[in-house]
Amino acid sequence: MTTDGFVPHHINATPADLAGNDGIGRYVILPGSDGRAQRIAESFEDVRVLPHPRCHNLYLGRLKVGDRFVDVATVSTGMGCASIDIIVNELCQLGAKRFVRVGTAGSLQPANIRAGSLVVATASVRDEATSRRYVPIEVPAVASLEVVLAAKRAAAALGLAPSTHFGTVHCKDSLFAREFGAGPLHEENHAYMKVLSASGVLASEMETAQLFILASLYNHQLRQQGEGHAHQVLAGAVLGVVGDDRPFATPEEERRAVDGSVELVLETVRQLAAEELGAIAHHNVPIGQEAAR
Repeated sequence: MTTDGFVPHHINATPADLAGNDGIGRYVILPGSDGRAQRIAESFEDVRVLPHPRCHNLYLGRLKVGDRFVDVATVSTGMGCASIDIIVNELCQLGAKRFVRVGTAGSLQPANIRAGSLVVATASVRDEATSRRYVPIEVPAVASLEVVLAAKRAAAALGLAPSTHFGTVHCKDSLFAREFGAGPLHEENHAYMKVLSASGVLASEMETAQLFILASLYNHQLRQQGEGHAHQVLAGAVLGVVGDDRPFATPEEERRAVDGSVELVLETVRQLAAEELGAIAHHNVPIGQEAAR
């Protein structure tokens, strides 16, 4: 998957920076803002920052998982599918294979998913244009099962299961038109969002569809080259709910949503890494040599 000689233009990194974990590569956490990336990196050990003029600063470090340390990274993707498209493509070209987005969303089920709750995306409604430049609209945008199950274990381990919801989310490319009803198409947009709610879609955000489609495409490409953990791309998303039947949460609700999502994404990475690295250790075969067994 790594492209020889590839030089990224929007992040400051080399393939060596994204390598680690015996061939799996770094587990990369993808917030929307650099401020949140900095906050996530506060949980890392031995942090190294690779700055970029566009503020897509890459924070490299290690995360304690059981009795070992796991190589991790975090970088802001910016907002929207067009922006995450650039950052994730560059990361994949550099060899990254594990991605968990952490961000915010508005509830589409306000009766039981209130501001301050958490949502783990299992799939994403592709109501945006970026992913349509890659594959037909009939191709679903689906999170990796491994990440979803890791998030489920993480929520249980943290005592967050009662406030964590799993299901389909909506991915849009206009916050103000599609969700807030700005512009002359407000009636059409309002009706569309009501249909999504009636269909059981849990929440609305702006990045998951493109992340899941890219992961699926790169995963397919890598699977043609071999088998095992080192030939697999995984992606998922943990979202804090910051709006329900009100456009915006109270400061306390927003704090709870953001704090909870950061806590859950870090534990999700721990759970995923423990399972993957534990499976390899159990077989006593270095990652990347599994296909030779």
